[in-house]
Amino acid sequence: MSIKYACLALAFSTSLTLPTSLLAAQADTYKQSAELIKQTYESQLYTLSAFKEGHYGLRMYRQTLDKKYSAAVWSDLARVASRLNQFAAEVNTPEQIAEYSQKRLKGYAQAADERSVRRYSVTQKMPEYIYLGVDLLGSMARANEYGLEHINDDKLREVIRRYDFEQYATDQEMIKAWAAQLANQVYWLRQIGEQDVVDEFTTAFQLAYPDSQDEELSKQQFGNKIYGMTHIIFADSEYYQHQVSEKQHQWIYDYFRTHIDTILIRAKEDVIAEVGITFLLAGLENDPVVEKTRKAIQGSIVKEQGMIPSVTGDFDLPYGEQRNVLAVMLLDWQQVNEAPTFQKHPKVFSGLPYGLVPQ
Repeated sequence: MSIKYACLALAFSTSLTLPTSLLAAQADTYKQSAELIKQTYESQLYTLSAFKEGHYGLRMYRQTLDKKYSAAVWSDLARVASRLNQFAAEVNTPEQIAEYSQKRLKGYAQAADERSVRRYSVTQKMPEYIYLGVDLLGSMARANEYGLEHINDDKLREVIRRYDFEQYATDQEMIKAWAAQLANQVYWLRQIGEQDVVDEFTTAFQLAYPDSQDEELSKQQFGNKIYGMTHIIFADSEYYQHQVSEKQHQWIYDYFRTHIDTILIRAKEDVIAEVGITFLLAGLENDPVVEKTRKAIQGSIVKEQGMIPSVTGDFDLPYGEQRNVLAVMLLDWQQVNEAPTFQKHPKVFSGLPYGLVPQ
């Protein structure tokens, strides 16, 4: 029996109404598992790319406010500045956007996996989405979260306003290819004060993935559905900065509670961890879903390697960064923090990279 399925059997058979002392002891083992992964990654954090380093460091900073992650956050800041500088100077006309998008889209043309095929097929019809949603909007939103903006912010906003984002956010085939990304993007648009299509996206998502058709979904499409739902919660929290309201997303929490055992069997570890974190973001740490996801994730860790491998058993450190930082957050959840911002944490932002200025 595989590690994953052994731990699932344990999760299903273990009672969740345990004595307080045993629950406390269990919490300690979860923390120890999180520390094991942290040691693996933090001993080699600055060997990762700026994107991976920043992805890890920003999440850990928001959880802990520990200054040791400041350098990793600054790497993310520099990456954002570089991207926005490029777009403001070189990629902003319709012709430039078309050329840029076609080059990016070619990366999906050679792959044969279901996700890549879906993305290439549908995005060919609206290639500017690659530039607008995947690249420009994410960078602008991250700068906004830091309390910053680009020196050419007005120019970049003018680019966004050329397009009606509702056409991407409500297209069911786009949702089946880019569910989590679209969830992020509709909330980012709202966050920076531009077009608000959150409700339209949510309605279209529910139509694209009716619960009655779950059994007909491929494993990839089932994962895409769950991934999209978790990212609605994550995006609403501005990525672990604010607590969310369960009532505002009741349909998601009800679904996760009803289908958690299926999710544990059909979903990958990063998605399982995200499901657990959505409950933590709503202040629901004692919900049985959290305990089930923690057991499953803890059981997926290979102690000798100090990390959770990929579904194919790969221990590649950069490739596994997302699934492992999510595991750390699930197993040793701290709290939400609106951080770091230029206004409240100026030391993190000493010497702003060119292109970024305070809002």
